[in-house]
Amino acid sequence: MKKQLQKATFAGGCFWCMVKPFDQWDGVHAVVSGYTGGRVKNPTYEAVKAGDTGHYEAVEITFDPEIIGYEKIMTIFWQQIDPTDDGGQFQDRGDSYRAAIFYHNEDQKVSAEAYKEELKQSGKFKKPIVTKILPATTFYSAEDYHQDFYKTNEEEYKQDRAKSGRDEFIEKVWKND
Repeated sequence: MKKQLQKATFAGGCFWCMVKPFDQWDGVHAVVSGYTGGRVKNPTYEAVKAGDTGHYEAVEITFDPEIIGYEKIMTIFWQQIDPTDDGGQFQDRGDSYRAAIFYHNEDQKVSAEAYKEELKQSGKFKKPIVTKILPATTFYSAEDYHQDFYKTNEEEYKQDRAKSGRDEFIEKVWKND
């Protein structure tokens, strides 16, 4: 019997920083960096970064729901972002770096909306939760040099992540969750 793998798609700022948090979990088969949510077919990194496409930098996760459920995948996502920032994420500014959940089915939509509502009610954040929950559209894989960047360009990844402020935010906001 063939396994029924599922997809989850998230935008959380720079896609380099969004791969490793998912890649290390059992049941995750692939994490691909790419672009989604825009109006241009086959976008390039330069066009997305320039803001000419409407696309978000995103990751598409292929996972086995019998090993790791969507709820866990979604929790990992929320704990990588600042859900109150609609201008980008951390040092990466602009529309292509905004956070969003792209749901692939009604169950994912319901789960994402419920988690967002829990965050709103939690009192954890002083500002409104602005992360969008949108229907998944065509996902375009980024150029090869962006894939598994934390492995293939380890020093540049570490430097970029260190100066981003992401880790300090995660430690301050999510350390007890």
